[in-house]
Amino acid sequence: MVHRRWWALLLAGVILLLLSPAAAHADETAEPTDSPSSGSATQSPSESVSPTDTASDDPVVPSGPGIGITLVNSSDKSDEHPKGAPMEGVTLTVLDSSGNEVGEGVTDAEGMAFVPVEELDTYTVRLDEDTLPDGINLNGSNESQPIQMRLLTTTFVDFPIGATKGETASFGDKFVASMLSGIKFGLIVALAALGLSLIFGTTGLTNFAHGELITLGGLFTYFANRELGLSVLLAGLVAVALSAGFGWTQDRALWRPLRRRGTGLIAMMIVSIGFGLFLRSVYQYFFGSSTRSLSEYTNQERRDYGLFKLADKEVAIMLIALVAIALVCVAMAKTRMGKAMRAVSDNPALAASSGMRVDGVIRMAWILGTALSGLAGALLAVNSQVNFLMGFKLLLLVFAAVTLGGLGTIWGALFGSMVIGIMVEAGPLFGVPSSIKEVGALVVLILILLIRPQGILGRRERIG
Repeated sequence: MVHRRWWALLLAGVILLLLSPAAAHADETAEPTDSPSSGSATQSPSESVSPTDTASDDPVVPSGPGIGITLVNSSDKSDEHPKGAPMEGVTLTVLDSSGNEVGEGVTDAEGMAFVPVEELDTYTVRLDEDTLPDGINLNGSNESQPIQMRLLTTTFVDFPIGATKGETASFGDKFVASMLSGIKFGLIVALAALGLSLIFGTTGLTNFAHGELITLGGLFTYFANRELGLSVLLAGLVAVALSAGFGWTQDRALWRPLRRRGTGLIAMMIVSIGFGLFLRSVYQYFFGSSTRSLSEYTNQERRDYGLFKLADKEVAIMLIALVAIALVCVAMAKTRMGKAMRAVSDNPALAASSGMRVDGVIRMAWILGTALSGLAGALLAVNSQVNFLMGFKLLLLVFAAVTLGGLGTIWGALFGSMVIGIMVEAGPLFGVPSSIKEVGALVVLILILLIRPQGILGRRERIG
């Protein structure tokens, strides 16, 4: 029995020895990969080199646990250096979380430097501005960037470096740019808010899975563009059509049976929360957690229109959103189905007694509402990038827009969305940190609801 224990301990020791980092041998001849950003920090599993080696004429080979930095001038791009010309002779210092200097590196002819570190920690990479070439400056106030070291991962550190600029944008220019950006964002939110308002108005359901309907439009656009090779315009149309089909499917398979069983609105709201969690997990499983971009319209130069500058894709996003919103408003006011939706929204029992097929009207509301949300997701994918959480992050702002404008009203949802969009984008201009810029819009929502509980365009109802 004792011998068996010794053999077990010996076997465990051999396994630990084989799994230990010291037993792994790195390829010292591996070439460093180019970084897509102006400054990047990379932890590489190889042997260590001293900081003085990075200043030599030989190319830097990242080795050992440490931080590798690639520094390029993003304002000086060419066919040879599409990401920017390498910055040679720039000194970078690495500090640990306590502020102690860990090491120093100097970029070589390829703009690379390497500083070895021995522990997992939050490090700060500091760039010495005095070592930048003449005529080149750090475009911004951050000469230090914090990074979190992790095993066998790459962490990117951005230093905005470029040619010295003689002047900065005035407050007026920034204000106009913020307003236009707010209008663009507000129109995207408005499409999603219109879809939510249509569904709420006809069913009374507060759909917490609505954010996943926005994400669905973005994912459909991405797969149609990247996997099927369609243009972004055709991919967006496919996404809207597939989203509309998904709206019909989910009402037929889920919400209609619940309505026929007499399920209460609170119970259905809880079902929508679970349905949203399910869809989010499915998206993450098939799409992954990474953020991806479409094949077109990722980087566009802005055209000068005199008082403001806009990229072509931004103009297209606003025009498409405006046309879609106008068509929905006209359809709700002039078409037979639009009038039926308004009748069901006002009084479902009276609409049913007058001969309307309430179930069919509700199904059409689901189809149209999901299609609008899919269009919002497609435009959001063109405007920024695609991620499985893109709609979930927008959900709270969509609820805020609908509530601010007035529940169940189309014009209220549109007006509330524009207020939310402008408040979100203009917040950083007045000192609100970009990381919490949505907070300003939510504060405005609270203040307005304290004064007018029914929303800006909502109707006051008498209870009792």
